[in-house]
Amino acid sequence: MVPLDKLRRITERFEFLEAAMAAGEGDIAKLGKEYADLRPVVEQIAEYRRLLDELSQAEEMMRDPEMKELAQAELSALGARLPEVEKALRVALLPKDAADARPAIVEIRPGTGGEEAALFAGDLLRMYQRYAERRGWRFDLLELNESELGGVREAVASIRGEGVFARLKYESGVHRVQRVPETESGGRIHTSAATVAVLPEARAVDVEIDPADLRIDTMRASGAGGQHVNTTDSAVRITHLPTGIVVTSSQKSQHRNREIAMEVLRARLYEAARRRQQEERARSRRAQVGSGDRSERIRTYNFPQGRVTDHRINLTLYRLEQVMAGDLDELIDALVAEEQAGMLAETEE
Repeated sequence: MVPLDKLRRITERFEFLEAAMAAGEGDIAKLGKEYADLRPVVEQIAEYRRLLDELSQAEEMMRDPEMKELAQAELSALGARLPEVEKALRVALLPKDAADARPAIVEIRPGTGGEEAALFAGDLLRMYQRYAERRGWRFDLLELNESELGGVREAVASIRGEGVFARLKYESGVHRVQRVPETESGGRIHTSAATVAVLPEARAVDVEIDPADLRIDTMRASGAGGQHVNTTDSAVRITHLPTGIVVTSSQKSQHRNREIAMEVLRARLYEAARRRQQEERARSRRAQVGSGDRSERIRTYNFPQGRVTDHRINLTLYRLEQVMAGDLDELIDALVAEEQAGMLAETEE
């Protein structure tokens, strides 16, 4: 049973926010965000209360001999629904990751496997771009360094939209591919990998960066040749001296490169701070859906068998072609459900 006094306090807070915004009192933007966050919780509370009221009415009907048979049938149906509605309410009440509503910075780099790893990194970049299109998100490529065969040596993208980080945060880690590379003449299956890092976009107020802690260098961009060569000294490299984090951007505009590099640097520093907090909270946890560690192998894409396997939840789908075309929701939904189940188990202990 969910504590009813807790549900009452949440509902009262929601009604207070609604009245305050209608009267134009306080910081409307701040109140509006809290109101929007509470709305789905309050809707779930209302459904739970309706079900409890219906159960109470059915129990009352049991006292009437003429209505007893009908009441028993209704009690049975309502009782079957109760665990499902109660679980949905418990999920709604789980603490939210403060970064879930933020845009995301996605960084993709090849791992082991040489040129084939770079080609696979390019496939992953297109997969996320197509997923963003399916979700109606905005996808902006901030940095792209291509290999000679059209693979990706490094790609950095900004993705904006509703709930971007909440969905994409599960993609951080090592993605492994098993297939016959384009560079393989003997038809042998090779295994290679690419690394994905998904960072919540940080605002300037989230991370205080002392200009004295930065070393900013301008340099000539290097690329794969042809149209990718930047012939001006516009590329920017920023080194954050306290942490050793290095960020580069090599678009055509030096001013824009500084903006991009600072945006990525803020995201990395913000994510590092979030990870320290999460590690402290997770020390007592017995189950997690992956750590999000970039060195952790999270998924394998097997092309000969047309399957993709997520190792964190032992889920295998035989629809690799659709996944590579950006149909990631089944995988991500399963990861969300697993994480919620783990959090629910903790709250019940």
